[in-house]
Amino acid sequence: MALSEQQRSDFVGAYTRALISAWSNEEFAAKLESNPRAALEESGVELPANARITVDRSDPSDSHSGSLETQVSLYERGLSTGEFEFHIPRTPQVDMTELDDSELAGVAGGMDIYCCPCCSCT
Repeated sequence: MALSEQQRSDFVGAYTRALISAWSNEEFAAKLESNPRAALEESGVELPANARITVDRSDPSDSHSGSLETQVSLYERGLSTGEFEFHIPRTPQVDMTELDDSELAGVAGGMDIYCCPCCSCT
């Protein structure tokens, strides 16, 4: 069952709250393990009364399994099957790859910065 734009937005916001809470609040993380329905509903994730819920706390093995689009697809599938799978890794996935000089130049934009668009002060 495909989500409407509003439903998708609501789910993404609730899922994001669950991720942040799991990473920043040990009590919430413990509740996620012991009573996932209550923890997810506390974050705003809407679940049917008969939903079967699995929470995977392992780190994703690849970028696809940890992507937001994958989680949205799993939620949509759960709405059809009644079996919901949530990927909430124990720690945030941060890309620590260092940028080389050309990548840094691209990030910086390679241009001068001025205090306003109409002036050329430095």
